[in-house]
Amino acid sequence: MSIDIERRTYPLIIGNEAVEAMSGKRFQSVNPATGETIAEVAFGGADDVDAAVQAARASFDSAWARVSGQKRNRLMMGLADRLLENLDALVTLEARDIGKPVSSVRAEIYQGISELEFFAGASTKLDGGTHGTPHGFLNYTLREPIGVCGLIVPWNYPLMLTLRKLAPALAAGNTVVIKPAEESPLSAVALAELAIEAGFPAGTINVVTGDGPTTGASLAEHPDVDKISFTGSTEVGRLILGAARTDFRRVSLELGGKSPAIIFDDADLDSAIPSSVWSIYYSAGQSCDARSRIFVQRSVYDAFVERFVALARTLRVGDPLDPSTHVGALISPEHLERVAGYIESGKAEGAEVALGGGRAAVDGHPGGNFLQPTALIGCSNDMRVAQEEIFGPVATVIPFDDESEVVAAANDSVYGLTSTIWTRDVGRAHRVAGRIKSGVVTINQPFTVFPGTPFGGYKQSGWGREVSLDALDEFTEQKSVLVYTGDRPIDPFRLG
Repeated sequence: MSIDIERRTYPLIIGNEAVEAMSGKRFQSVNPATGETIAEVAFGGADDVDAAVQAARASFDSAWARVSGQKRNRLMMGLADRLLENLDALVTLEARDIGKPVSSVRAEIYQGISELEFFAGASTKLDGGTHGTPHGFLNYTLREPIGVCGLIVPWNYPLMLTLRKLAPALAAGNTVVIKPAEESPLSAVALAELAIEAGFPAGTINVVTGDGPTTGASLAEHPDVDKISFTGSTEVGRLILGAARTDFRRVSLELGGKSPAIIFDDADLDSAIPSSVWSIYYSAGQSCDARSRIFVQRSVYDAFVERFVALARTLRVGDPLDPSTHVGALISPEHLERVAGYIESGKAEGAEVALGGGRAAVDGHPGGNFLQPTALIGCSNDMRVAQEEIFGPVATVIPFDDESEVVAAANDSVYGLTSTIWTRDVGRAHRVAGRIKSGVVTINQPFTVFPGTPFGGYKQSGWGREVSLDALDEFTEQKSVLVYTGDRPIDPFRLG
């Protein structure tokens, strides 16, 4: 099939069938760059979620249970091929749905496809092991799928993060119900349709679109869902945990961040400055791993700020479908107002706006949710703008004097997702990396994840790891089998 980016209606996908919501309700998917409605999407309720879970359970207990690791590998690679064949259409569809530049979306979808291919290879390598036991006993372990997995995906990287969860879930032998964000539902439906074409058994991959309080909550609370994998805000993560605690179902969470970049005075500023610009303004700052707290050693602080601001001013805020655009739109008018409110809060606390600070005007897009890349200086780490996740193109640039001070400041956060260190001192780089409390630390480069490298956070940034083979632990149960191999009868009470 070829993806029709001009289609105006999107259904639910349940049991390999395109169906309408039982209530008949629909909601609108809106282009954040224009304010125009792209399509109407089925609004799944509790009954639709139940139907999807039942379809996933039936597949897990029958058709999908009989699919070998080799066949799962072929199906997943077939899906990857179809995604690549439709790459241009998927890029356009996603860019329109979330207001992100096509150059960024293309890279993200490539990343998601690469992760799908990585875990396709892992589907044939779910090995157990043997363990030391007393004489006369044998112990071996098995890795078994959990069952029906609910995958709840945010709006900022819709297709990439759907694939990030789907790939290890399928590789491990689970079936899934995907609940995409209400703001970005289109690519998940297209993905499921491509999976049907690739030959996945009915019920293996289901998609129920809708909002969080209705659709997402119904999935998180469903008694026949064995595992929830959620990416999103820490606040919603707490709700997911609350829904799961009644029956102790498995949960993995990738949550918020307030990540630091640390620039020591011996850093290569020719690399640190453009990388720091990218690390906060990529995705218009709507990224959990955005390095939004930039700590700069005082002796180079003024030079850094001057060059950082000058370079960030060259960023093009514009039409997401224009390949030359660097920064696209924020996801909604409400989110734009929220981010703008943080800028005003920073100013009220004494921060100075060195860059941006207001809405950006984009020709031909009067209804777009565009905000100028913004940098606040004169900040301290205890300010609200330095402690709370803004999730927008707003950087706080904070001076520091020595290593101990900056490590303490970097760790002074409820979050611990990613961090970046810039220094030519090899010993200091590894020493500071060991002291920073975050799940990912990058040294002298801004990239936080590649297929095969673990991604996840400390503290309120979540539980579990994604992208690497460690993710298979999140989607499998480990069974320990103990076998008696001796030649005497076992009589623990010594009654014989």
